[in-house]
Amino acid sequence: MNGTAFDPLDYCRPGLAELAPYKPGKPPGELERELGVRDAVKLASNENLRGPSPKALAALRRAIGDVHFYPDGGGHRLKELLAARHAMAPARITLGNGSNELLELAARCFLGPGAAAVYSRHSFAVYALATQATGAAARVAPPLPASDAMACGHDPEAMLAQINDATAVVFIANPNNPTGTWLGEAALRGFLRKLPRRVVAVVDQAYAEYAADTDCPDAAAWLGEFPNLIVTHTFSKIFALAGLRIGYALSSPAMAELLNRARQPFNVNAPAQCAAAAALGDHRHLTDSVRANAAGLVRLRDGLAQLGVACLPSAANFLCMEIGEDAQRVYDELLARGVIVRPLANYELPRHLRVTIGLPEHNERFLDAFTAVAGAGG
Repeated sequence: MNGTAFDPLDYCRPGLAELAPYKPGKPPGELERELGVRDAVKLASNENLRGPSPKALAALRRAIGDVHFYPDGGGHRLKELLAARHAMAPARITLGNGSNELLELAARCFLGPGAAAVYSRHSFAVYALATQATGAAARVAPPLPASDAMACGHDPEAMLAQINDATAVVFIANPNNPTGTWLGEAALRGFLRKLPRRVVAVVDQAYAEYAADTDCPDAAAWLGEFPNLIVTHTFSKIFALAGLRIGYALSSPAMAELLNRARQPFNVNAPAQCAAAAALGDHRHLTDSVRANAAGLVRLRDGLAQLGVACLPSAANFLCMEIGEDAQRVYDELLARGVIVRPLANYELPRHLRVTIGLPEHNERFLDAFTAVAGAGG
């Protein structure tokens, strides 16, 4: 080899060289090492801090003894349980290494150089990453204005205005991360009806279980009407299996067959499949998690309102708080007190922070820390 240095960025797929990697929430251990704080609490990544179902943990322990075998590459047992949960055929289900993989599979199947994806400005960062990694163009729609009841949320008409002949995929998070806002049934269904059938609609329902008391719809009920629709779910949020990386997509059988062509063999490990199957059977854990989240959301919203902090509407397990020009300072000072929230400058929301709804003790610790920080800044 000659003496010229080899830089892989000079030869990789277009778009990858400019791609900025996803930045997860800061782990508590890292914060404790950096700042010397103790007992840090992480309220940055929208995990269910109640933890997994005891049935899921028991299934995990049983599954560990068989890890010398490959997992079921077709995920047949889990698909049967999911099919019963959603009242549809197993042929409509694709399993993924987290719903993140399914978002990327949709991009890989339909995007590439010359194609374009549409999504809203303040939506999940992976939509941009998956689009850019394929070499496709991104057409980013402006969000709803501050005067709207769902400020910073998806504007269906603005998204439709971004669609052109190159558009192949539209990503919609409902409820949306990081804002917590959502589209009601009339708005979302009306958007899908106006969408050209050649454009694939990916509706990301990672937080759907938390939205039961709102008019946020289950788009999977419309699969018969929209053959171009993919609906993704995850076990990372309300089921509290984020560390196992497992999710699934619901679609037409033809769409599922295509996604399964693109996915890697054995993409979902055996312990994850077993834990997810057990979690689906623990209805009490699910119900209790929904109830605890609803109470915690009210407590945090009310506590922040007493401090003069407004939050966007939320149908999820987090609140998006408008802090103002002090957002970075507040974030840093909360870290110094061992409370990790999520700054949102990378979502073009530099005046906002996002906080996960935790257990009652976590919520009170956050409010105490925030009160001290707000007082120090005043």
